[in-house]
Amino acid sequence: MNRFSVIYLLNRQYHHIYCATQTEAYAILEHGLTQPGYKPIGIYDAKTELFYWEPTRQHQYNRASIERQGKIASQAIQVAQNLRHRDEAGPGQANSIAQLLQINN
Repeated sequence: MNRFSVIYLLNRQYHHIYCATQTEAYAILEHGLTQPGYKPIGIYDAKTELFYWEPTRQHQYNRASIERQGKIASQAIQVAQNLRHRDEAGPGQANSIAQLLQINN
């Protein structure tokens, strides 16, 4: 089961990569931080429906008001759920770790 999704921006569009474990998701998130053009957003946990921000965004999130935190967290979760539903509903190809590693090789 691909419980986690690493969410990132590429060419002004949201994308995600499925991961089976949180450790794997954090490794992909860290790898994305070093890739040109990638803007990692965070990790979505489909089982708990929680979102974990990448470090810079976590700092910004922590400084926001409670109302703002609720709004941006809801938006991030909605984006993650929409990406997952899109992949489940259509015959499109789901992103994988191999795809991310091959993009810049």
